[in-house]
Amino acid sequence: MIDIFGTLGPSCENEETLAAMFAEGMTGMRINLSHVMLKDCADKIQRIQSAAKANGIEPKILIDMQGPEIRIGNMPELELAEGMSFSLGSGGVPVDRIVLDSLEKELEILLDDGKILAYVTDVADDRSSASLTVKRGGKLTGRKSLAIVGKTIDCPAMTESDIENIKLAGEYGITAVMQPFVRSVDDLKCVRRALDDNGGQGIEIYAKIENMAGVENLTTFFPYADEIVIARGDLGNAMPLWELPKVQKEIAKACNAEHKRFMVVTQMLSSMEHSKVPTRAEVSDIYNAVTDGANSVMVTGETAIGDNPVEVIRYLKKTAETAFNAQNS
Repeated sequence: MIDIFGTLGPSCENEETLAAMFAEGMTGMRINLSHVMLKDCADKIQRIQSAAKANGIEPKILIDMQGPEIRIGNMPELELAEGMSFSLGSGGVPVDRIVLDSLEKELEILLDDGKILAYVTDVADDRSSASLTVKRGGKLTGRKSLAIVGKTIDCPAMTESDIENIKLAGEYGITAVMQPFVRSVDDLKCVRRALDDNGGQGIEIYAKIENMAGVENLTTFFPYADEIVIARGDLGNAMPLWELPKVQKEIAKACNAEHKRFMVVTQMLSSMEHSKVPTRAEVSDIYNAVTDGANSVMVTGETAIGDNPVEVIRYLKKTAETAFNAQNS
C-alpha cells in the first residue's frame, strides 16, 4: 500500500487532530527542521506516537534536514511589491556572505520556494550588500529559501544543526532522514556516515531531488538512498515550470526500472489549505503519481498551516487508495 505523509505544524500539533489524521489513513509525519531543532520537538513526537498507537499504527517519522539549501536569516515580515527595490546583506534582508559573493548584476533571485522573484541591479564593491528589484512580489518572512537562477552555491551537505539533530534521531524514534538538494553520492555518504556514527544504523535516507545535479546523477544515488523524493517545489525552480511534469515522469521511470522506492510531494492538495474540497486537477495529480509507481505521497503546508488537515489526509488517502487498487486489480 501507499505511505501517506502529513507535515507537522500549528494546525495539527494537538493529539486529537493527529489521531483523526491517522484514523483517515495517514501512516507517517514529516517534521521540518529548517526552523526548529529536534530537541525542541520531543513532546510533539510523543503526541504523534501516541495518536498513531491509538489507531494501531507504527508511524514513520521523517526529519527534513537543512542540508545545503540556502535560506535568509531571521527578519520581520516584509511586503515586496512588483517594481520595489530592496537589499540583501548589510541593512537589508540578512543572508550569508557566501550568497553575496555569488551575486552579479542581472542575476535572478528566487525567494520562498520561488513565490517571490527579483533581479540584481547592483552589488557593493566590498560585497557587503546587493540591491534588487522585485519582478514578482509577495510577503517575505525570515528563514525562507533563496536560490540564484542558473547558479549553484557550493555548501556542505550538512549543517552543524543537522549533525546535532542526527545525534538525537535514534533516541527520538525517527525512522528516516530527508536530505535536501542531493547533488552527488558524496552528500548521501556524508549523511549515512553521520547516522552510523550516532546509533542511527537503522534509520533510512530519503534523497530529495531538487536541482538539476540531482536529476542528472539520479541513478548513482540508488545504492545509497532508501527512497527518492521528487520534491517539485525547488525542482520546479530549477527549470521552466512546463518541463517539470516530464522530469517527474522520467524520475519515476528510472526508479521503477531499478525497483527503487520514490515519493511525490509539493502542492498535491494546495487548494485545501483553505478549502474543504480539492480541485479536480489535484486529485488527478495524486492519482497519476500513484499509477506512475509512487510508494509515498506527502503534503506539506496543507496539514502544517492549513485549515483542514484531517480532510486533506482523507482526500490524499482515498485518492491514492483508488489509484493503487486500480493499478493492482
